[in-house]
Amino acid sequence: MPKRLVDKLRSFMPGSSREKPLGYQRRDISRDQHSVSRTAISEPAKKVLHRLNKAGYEAYLVGGGVRDILLSGQPKDFDIATDATPEEVHELFRNSRLIGRRFRIVHVVFGREVIEVTTFRGNANPADDDDDDRKTSEHGQLLRDNVYGNLEEDALRRDFTINALYYCIRDFSVIDFANGIDDLNNRQMRLIGDPETRYREDPVRMLRAIRFAAKLDFAIEPATEAPIRELAPLLTHIPAARLFDEVLKLFSAGYGEATFDKLRHYDLLAPLFPDTASALAAGEPDELIRQALRNTDARIAQGKSVTPYFLFAAMLWPALQAEWRRRQDNGDPVQPALHGAISKVIGRQVQATSIPKRFSGPMKEIWELQMRLPRRQGKRALITLGHPRFRAAYDFLLVRESAGEIEPGLGQWWTQFQRLDERAQERMITDLDSGEAKPRKRRRKPVKRPPQDS
Repeated sequence: MPKRLVDKLRSFMPGSSREKPLGYQRRDISRDQHSVSRTAISEPAKKVLHRLNKAGYEAYLVGGGVRDILLSGQPKDFDIATDATPEEVHELFRNSRLIGRRFRIVHVVFGREVIEVTTFRGNANPADDDDDDRKTSEHGQLLRDNVYGNLEEDALRRDFTINALYYCIRDFSVIDFANGIDDLNNRQMRLIGDPETRYREDPVRMLRAIRFAAKLDFAIEPATEAPIRELAPLLTHIPAARLFDEVLKLFSAGYGEATFDKLRHYDLLAPLFPDTASALAAGEPDELIRQALRNTDARIAQGKSVTPYFLFAAMLWPALQAEWRRRQDNGDPVQPALHGAISKVIGRQVQATSIPKRFSGPMKEIWELQMRLPRRQGKRALITLGHPRFRAAYDFLLVRESAGEIEPGLGQWWTQFQRLDERAQERMITDLDSGEAKPRKRRRKPVKRPPQDS
């Protein structure tokens, strides 16, 4: 019998999953008792739901899409959960692709919109030592958990109650397995199950709690927040590449400054940016980080893109400043001290969150150009203006001025310089040269000659 079919059948057998969390019972909410409307669901998502239902499968809109519509928001994307296997979904949609290895999901592509379809997941029996589908680390982290399940199991293995809501397009009902509607009304984040166990299974859930709380302006329910500070070091066991992706999610959702405050409050900044956390604890100011995050939030609100290397350049700036100053205090010249500090800070950071070279290179250039931007005499200004990373470095300079790190004026000079034609730029450089005092020539002391004999 095929392994996938065995998994699917086993998920419906008694004792196949972990004990059901206490206090959770299925609740079907009819159309007249909730605010989810089909008009708020994208046409591609509705097509996927209808086709799966027509083919005889269960299919539900799930998670953030349901949550955000209930909160009168506009979902960023739509996810669907079904009892169809990935291969069965893939066969139904020619415009789909299979993603992943051990537990596959399906992306159904409609132009720029991608509908993610996942098969209901269950929980392998932890008492079965021969089961290769469930494996945990010595810290309790769930390394593998790849078993198909039913609708209820799929709901109760999700992280937060507000994400365990399912919308059925056949009868327009919302299915709530974990009192998620109540938590939405109370504007609070609550984990499903025992918080410490769930955080140990996947420490990234602590970051998800912070991200959703900042995005939705929700409180974190007391039992859910209680273990966070103690368990924060567990994030150091998460692969650096995964944490890099999580950092981008944390600070690219449009609520970066609120997220930064919560990370510091719950001691979660140190596992992500250890040198930055140490520098801030030692007294380095955080205003540049805050100003960069405010600017990032504003750009996202305007529908503009955000570059990861600019974000990391800001987040690591306090650590770079502390290391750069330490090296100069030890006698290193300014330029070599900067280069050494850059290598040290990046080298230590990639141990926490990996930074792909396509981002670390531009980040270095932004930092190095901060020394070149004040040097504008002669041809230097034109050479700096032509640098491929000038615009990002200029934006970073403006952030430094707004944060009060440097005196205002330099940013305005570069703002004007960019807008002018070549002749006007030359005049600005000439005015700059004439406005500075020329170096005084050193007067040679007269040579004293010994008296000559008469």
